[in-house]
Amino acid sequence: MSEKPEIAQDLTELPGHYIRRLQQIAVGLFMEETQDSGITPVQYAALHTVAMHPGLDQSTLAARIGFDTSTLGGVVDRLQARGLMQRKVAPQDRRVRLLHVTAEGKALLAQLAPEVLRTQQRILAPLDAPEQAEFLRLLKRLVEANNDASRAPRSLDV
Repeated sequence: MSEKPEIAQDLTELPGHYIRRLQQIAVGLFMEETQDSGITPVQYAALHTVAMHPGLDQSTLAARIGFDTSTLGGVVDRLQARGLMQRKVAPQDRRVRLLHVTAEGKALLAQLAPEVLRTQQRILAPLDAPEQAEFLRLLKRLVEANNDASRAPRSLDV
């Protein structure tokens, strides 16, 4: 008869388990709400960030959204192939490519705005307004406190 291994806690008591599940749910809701766009949450984050900060280079974009630069290159490639983003040579350093959202990309962001908002509302719907504010406050606190442990730490200082 095999014995069960000694486990410190039940899986349902581990916050990481619920964080992972909520991420899966958030992605599922995002994909459901934005299904006609064919855009992923990471593509949306990249497109939105470049729209808000035109002329970022790829490394800075990766740092701002907390994504590794090698994978983000593929994200930018796909956005560029769809005509949503473009790379322009930096005038001060021809080796650097600066990112800009195209008119088509801006139109898509405008189209997605209500869908993304609806996604966020659906995620938070089980909580009342004060709980939503507290949840977001605590979530930000946990992310900020543990940011350096990420394989792709987020940085707004770049």
